[in-house]
This record gives sequence, C-alpha cells and structure tokens, in this order.
Amino acid sequence: MTVLLTTSPGFGKYGAVSSRLEELGWELIRCVDTTKPDGGVAEHIGRADYLVVGLVPVTSETVAQGANLKAVLKHGVGVDNIDIPACSKAGLPVLNTPGANADAVAELAIGMMFSLARNIVAGHNSVISGGWNRTIGTQVGDKTLGIIGLGNIGKSLALKARALGMTVIAQDAYPDITFAKDNGIDFVDVDTLLAKSDYVSLHIFGGAENTAFINADKLALMKPDACLLNLARGEVVDIDALSDALHNDRLGGAGIDAYVTEPPQTSHPIFSHPSVVFTPHTGADTLEAMANVGLMNISDIEALIRGEKPKRVLNPEVFGD
Repeated sequence: MTVLLTTSPGFGKYGAVSSRLEELGWELIRCVDTTKPDGGVAEHIGRADYLVVGLVPVTSETVAQGANLKAVLKHGVGVDNIDIPACSKAGLPVLNTPGANADAVAELAIGMMFSLARNIVAGHNSVISGGWNRTIGTQVGDKTLGIIGLGNIGKSLALKARALGMTVIAQDAYPDITFAKDNGIDFVDVDTLLAKSDYVSLHIFGGAENTAFINADKLALMKPDACLLNLARGEVVDIDALSDALHNDRLGGAGIDAYVTEPPQTSHPIFSHPSVVFTPHTGADTLEAMANVGLMNISDIEALIRGEKPKRVLNPEVFGD
C-alpha cells in the first residue's frame, strides 16, 4: 500500500481529494500536532512513500529519516521550507502546485484592500460593541496597485485590480512582458513602485535572499497614506520597521497574512495598531484552492508511481536530466 505522510492540515479533506484518496486505497498519515516542532513527522516518516508538505520544514534530517521516501511534494507553491539540495542529494524529486491557489490568494489581497479602504474591521467592532462610529473611507478604483512578484498569484491579482479600475504597476525578476503589455501593466523598479503605489502587495518567495526585503529604507519610500499587503512569507517584511512606520504615521495601513512565527507573538506593538488587518495565513484556504492543490499532488504521485516525470518537478536532475 502506498503511504502518504502530510504536514498540511487541509490536504485530503476538501472537494474530490478525499474520495480520490479512498478510491486509490492509499494510507494517509497526518502530522499536524502543534505541540511538537515537526508536527510528529519523526514518528512516522520511516513508513512514508511520499511526503506532502505544509508549513513544517523539510530538512536534511527529515530526508535522512525517510528511508522509504520517493518524493517530496508541497501542498501549495512556496518551497522555501524544503531543503531542495538535500532532497536532490537523496534522489528525491521535489514538486509543488503552481497556479492552483492563485485566485484564492489574489481574492484575499483584494479583500484586504477593501477592508483597509473602508475600515470594515473597525466598523464591525463599533456596531457589535453598541457604537455607531461612521468613518470616511476611500475607494480603490483609480488608485495604483504595485505588485512585487508578478507570477501566477500576482497576475491573478493584477487582472482583478484592473477590473476594479486600478492602475497596476509591477516588479518581477523574470518579467512576462507579453502579459504586462496585453493587460496595461507597466514594469518598474522596486523603488519606483514603492513611491508611486497606493497599495503594495507582496507575492515573492521567502528564504534568506528575501529576508527583510521590505525594510525601514524601503518603507520610507512609500506614501504616508499607502498600505502594504504581505501575503507571501513573514520574513520578507521587517515587522519592527513596519510597526514603527505605522505608529509614527509614516504609513497608512497594512494587511498581514504571513508571519515569521505562526501563530505570532501578539505582544508585538504592531498588533495594537488599528489600521492593520490580520489573517491567520489563510490566503490559499478556500475549498476550491484546497481541492485544486490536493488533486495536483495526487496526479503527480500517480505519475511517479507509473515511472513518469511530472512536469512540475523542481529538481529534474534527479531523473538524470
């Protein structure tokens, strides 16, 4: 029997994924024990044929413990928590699911913009506490959205923002010139993007190369009434610098869905700021996205079992390519 171990709380639970797993007759072991640093992986990894990764890191130690492992698959897109070189050294293909949750993350970014523009959280809290604090908000139409990272998520967000009447500018390490031209998007450098945007949305990978990508110097370039959205990884924003900018009225607001430590330490001063919207890393958490991602994982595992090379392999050298 094929044994799957997952550290994703959502894998195998939504849409057609659970029924597909049942049809295949695979055993699923879920390791999401929050009292253990690895979620309980060490107790079961020795039996696993395939590891479907959530937010628990896959280290060289994890790989060494997985004597029967045949592949490591990310239940999502970002693979910054997977030691790909260690997997490659062990001959394990690493796969992810690009595009499967792009619309879900993009929709949350749109939701955050509306929430910040119209003070939705503050209004809700006012009404349920017996108040009636009507505040004057702003409209997102005719505003400029700067997207850092115009990949699958960034593109989905750009199309939605354009439909709302926003001007979209972008920065990407590998710019898709054709997409930008077809959809009225201008590529600019990061500093220009920060200076011109009313909203800045981050959709870049985490990891050492992007740690504190947005720091005090970058925040100083933004308009004092602009808003920063982080739906990427917690480490890409210097949270201390962001908090300082907000509390000293050098930034208008922020939306945060990703944190360095999850759950975060809410004693940090940023959590007391009224113009920040927080969500618990739920950007990809829709029924539709969960089903898409899970089915892609299953499809890739089936291909590997048949001896094929799935197209989403991130380290094709393990196949001798």
